[in-house]
Amino acid sequence: MSENTPANGKTPADFWFDPLCPWAWMTSRWILEVEKVRDIEVRWHVMSLAVLNEDKLDELPEEYRDLLENKAWAPVRVVVAAQQLHGDDVVGPLYTALGTRFHNNGEGPTREAIVGALKDVGLPEDLVEYADKDTYDTELRASHKEGIEKVGQEVGTPVIAVPGADGEQVAFFGPVVTPAPKGEDAAKLWDGTLLVASIPGFYEIKRTRTQGPIFD
Repeated sequence: MSENTPANGKTPADFWFDPLCPWAWMTSRWILEVEKVRDIEVRWHVMSLAVLNEDKLDELPEEYRDLLENKAWAPVRVVVAAQQLHGDDVVGPLYTALGTRFHNNGEGPTREAIVGALKDVGLPEDLVEYADKDTYDTELRASHKEGIEKVGQEVGTPVIAVPGADGEQVAFFGPVVTPAPKGEDAAKLWDGTLLVASIPGFYEIKRTRTQGPIFD
């Protein structure tokens, strides 16, 4: 699925997200900027922090465990239901609507915010009923597995995968950045990220975060 080149000839950039994560939201706004200045086409896929952490909940801080158990399932289930019933093209716009409400507007991952996001993109409001159903959990887990297997279990969201020089996909977690770079800064970060990710054996660059996500 993800390796196919778009008919328009642009380079596919597959992006796995969980709407719950503010840092993935920052990265997603950046890659949309990259799409304006580099010849790429972003393709959106769901991954799930709840699925990622379901076997290690006892090791997590109580507040994060509560978030995963009680808030994390609903948004991804609704996105996957929308995708299954209305097609791949709704995933990106719905993610934007959810993220804007969850993060920029400070509504959080509430049922009301999900309904509002569905309305924002013209999708049926009753899709919110899938928030509490496992109807499409098989498809959700398959999408999650496709993304996370490209980078391993010790990272989170987002995951990005692009074609490498040898035709195989190059995948990585991140980049983690705030605020989301725009214009030429977005392009420079993209070019540099692809450069380091293309080096065999390269795994990590990291420094301590000194500020939280800046939603603009």
